[in-house]
Amino acid sequence: MNMYKVFLVQIKLMNKQKLNMISLGCAKALVDSEILLGGLERENFEITQEPEDADTIVVNTCGFLDIAREESIETILQAAKLKETGKLKQLVVMGCLSERYPESLSKEIPEVDRFFGSKDHKQIASFLTGKDFTKDDPLFYRSLLTPNHYAYLKIAEGCDNGCSFCSIPIMRGLQKSRNIDSIMWEAEKLLENGVKELLVIAQDSTSYGWDLKPKKYLSDLINSIDRLGFDWVRLHYAHPAHLSKRIIEAMANAKNMCQYLDMPIQHASNKILKSMRRGLGQSGIRDRILQLRQAIPNIRIRTTLIVGYPDESDDDFNTLYNFIEEMEFDRLGVFTYSEEEGTLAEALEDNIPQELKNERKDRILDLQASISSEKNHLMVGNTYKVLVDKTGDSVSVGRTEFDSPEIDNIVHIKKSVPNGEFINVKVESSNEFELIGSPVN
Repeated sequence: MNMYKVFLVQIKLMNKQKLNMISLGCAKALVDSEILLGGLERENFEITQEPEDADTIVVNTCGFLDIAREESIETILQAAKLKETGKLKQLVVMGCLSERYPESLSKEIPEVDRFFGSKDHKQIASFLTGKDFTKDDPLFYRSLLTPNHYAYLKIAEGCDNGCSFCSIPIMRGLQKSRNIDSIMWEAEKLLENGVKELLVIAQDSTSYGWDLKPKKYLSDLINSIDRLGFDWVRLHYAHPAHLSKRIIEAMANAKNMCQYLDMPIQHASNKILKSMRRGLGQSGIRDRILQLRQAIPNIRIRTTLIVGYPDESDDDFNTLYNFIEEMEFDRLGVFTYSEEEGTLAEALEDNIPQELKNERKDRILDLQASISSEKNHLMVGNTYKVLVDKTGDSVSVGRTEFDSPEIDNIVHIKKSVPNGEFINVKVESSNEFELIGSPVN
């Protein structure tokens, strides 16, 4: 390389734009952010963790539920204030909220330079770089926003289920599954880069491949991924109506599949489930849970509920409460119903007072805390394989295979151990959402 070319390279490096990515919402949106970052890092961008240091900020918004929309708008407004300092040159907004309300957002927040949808990676990259990305797909350039030892793998986009309360199909469209070759290629790259835990995600992972020609099934994908040799593979967002015996069998036979399943049931009252268009009543949900526990005796099941749905009577709520008490889910989250524009449930009167919604949510969470406390107590005295997520000077934090990152229980380790490594931990005590123990050989 001659001196002139060396000089040009140095100038380019000196002039790198600093970009800050703010990713809100679900793990599926996080993958979208990682794909965009990976493409931009190959261009003239330096990624910074501090918004105040950035020349460009990209906010990936969430449009699902009022609380998420409020957080997204507040985050955009906070970023917009940085333009007043003169340091921030560009503010770009993408994601589900931006996908759904681009015109109104543009009028309300003119400080934003451009609004994009959730699937506009190439357009955003072109806007920020001035380069045509139509023939340059940055999918596998992903720059992980998770710790290096785990990563999410999105196997499909959108959803066909048409649940009455859900706006995801409006924002993300109908289901579009990736072909297995594409998924396996990405999984292999993640494995080569040191990922130990692969978290498989889709809006409804259990209907994966139904839209492909020829049709494929989640069980096929589980078998293929299992052969790659990840330490842990974790499955998220199973729809109980689509959880087939074939899928359960594939999970049970896979060598590296975590004994864990994230399966939102939403409710247990047949009346409410029918109104929600969930395609399965309480007896069907119970049957799926029993099948799972019979095939995989140590499995931990996470679920998600909605309370305060229109016309949810005291009897409906008590049915849900009693079902949770009976099933003893290992992990559980609760949302209070909020009306979503454009959904089928929008036609129903939102007739449950917010105070009562909150009360019902609190009752479920109190019940779950008691269940979780009892289950964790049974683990005391046993030794478990733990993946370390955070390391301090004298303590560390990790997870067993029974827990997904950020949302589930943790293991408090009484020693500083390497981040991203597997260690054996003997559990010495516990509480509702935490195991406490020491490393053992």
